[in-house]
Amino acid sequence: MNEPGKLDVVIVGGGTSGWMTAAAMSQVLRGKYNITLVESDEIGTIGVGEATIPMIALFNSMLQIDENEFMRETQASFKLGIEFVNWGRLGDRYVHGFGNIGQEVWTVDFHQYWLKQYLAGKAPELDKFSINTAACAANKFMRPRMDMPKSPLSQIRYAFHFDATLYARYLRKYAEQRGVKRIEGRIASVQQREGDGFVSSVTLQSGQVVEGGLFVDCSGFRALLIEGALKTGYEDWSHWLPCDRALAVPSQSVQPLTPYTRSTARSAGWQWRIPLQHRIGNGHVYCSKYMSDDEATAILMSNLDSPPLADPRPVRFQTGRRKKSWNKNVVAVGLASGFLEPLESTSIHLVQMAIAHLLTYFPTNGFDPSVTDQFNRMMTMEYEWVRDFIILHYKATQRDDSPFWRYCRDMEVPELLRNRMALFQADGRVFREGEELFAKTSWIQVMHGQRLQPRGYHPLTDLLSEQEIATYLDEVAGVIGACVDVMPSHEQFIADHCAAAPIRAA
Repeated sequence: MNEPGKLDVVIVGGGTSGWMTAAAMSQVLRGKYNITLVESDEIGTIGVGEATIPMIALFNSMLQIDENEFMRETQASFKLGIEFVNWGRLGDRYVHGFGNIGQEVWTVDFHQYWLKQYLAGKAPELDKFSINTAACAANKFMRPRMDMPKSPLSQIRYAFHFDATLYARYLRKYAEQRGVKRIEGRIASVQQREGDGFVSSVTLQSGQVVEGGLFVDCSGFRALLIEGALKTGYEDWSHWLPCDRALAVPSQSVQPLTPYTRSTARSAGWQWRIPLQHRIGNGHVYCSKYMSDDEATAILMSNLDSPPLADPRPVRFQTGRRKKSWNKNVVAVGLASGFLEPLESTSIHLVQMAIAHLLTYFPTNGFDPSVTDQFNRMMTMEYEWVRDFIILHYKATQRDDSPFWRYCRDMEVPELLRNRMALFQADGRVFREGEELFAKTSWIQVMHGQRLQPRGYHPLTDLLSEQEIATYLDEVAGVIGACVDVMPSHEQFIADHCAAAPIRAA
């Protein structure tokens, strides 16, 4: 029987997922465990995960890093939400903003009061009632004013756009300063113990052998350990999320520097736009069944709003997840664990949650199956929660201008998502499943933004008169508008607090 005890940790692969894992472990384990990261400079990273959601602030806070320094080192900008263009119908446009909608009072959710008036044609669009979405429209930004707890200015929630390569480099420096050992080299073979098949070591092309007790697979789509060695298996979700290819290309900066990501639906997928301080990240996610690579490239390159800085880089993927994120003594983090397209900027979040759950269920030498089983249950839920929210964007559409959109509109979806959509269509009600990532406000904004129209509203809304509701809505929108007026521009805020030095040409 294995005795409980400390395990030497080996992280296979660098990039964002590898160095996030190394940085978090170096901070939490505080030198009590040996942590080694193996990576090769010859192997590139995918590097499309440049947009994040507000949970990343918790990760940076846990590392106790200075936010302004982090912004400067990664050429970062701030993000208040995502603008979606052409998703419900061609010409449609809405913002999924972070944070609150309105001000919660009385008996039912704020959006129910708005919904009653909106269905009667007596209320403006929903984005007037969120400080985040209103600030997006004005290209304004500021950090929340916690000294003003009753003001919408205290409710601003934000994330970041950053250069993923620079972020990995920043975290590498952080981790190495805290004792993480980096070994350069490509892995030639993986050794497993006789009897139980646990990974015992990896051998590099140089012949160097790296032994460990706990292996974290951050090797990306190659999944060297979790799949290459352990043959864990993969659950394919491409029948719900049919896009299977992407092209990524940077372009020159333009003004204004917008505080939001943009996702524009194309005829067989969508195009992203991520503004950083030194450039714009662009990409086209598409389905090869409905669009050729050449056509996808032409669409991307003809819809850039500035000259490209490189040739488009292709990526092929299969949407889904590993059947187990933790198998034997290997834990997969990032793309080795699964892939969901970055439509809601969740790629880095799923890395963060895998790290958090791993630290919560950190093993002893015994690797008790109840611990690994619980980790796998948690990661299954994390992936499925995100999966269903992304499927919603494709299913809730009235587009019929291409075979791709007709397929998405008519496809069967998971039962829980089907129930959510039916509940909202009945009278605008939404629910949050356990500790799932996306709040009710997120579901409301996307379902309304994509024309999933409720037939009615919550009956308890009628406890207030129409005049009381109208006055209430006017006051909320007026206060938010006044708050946005006093905010600095996104560009000015960065210039004042966290402007990065220009990138020098190589």
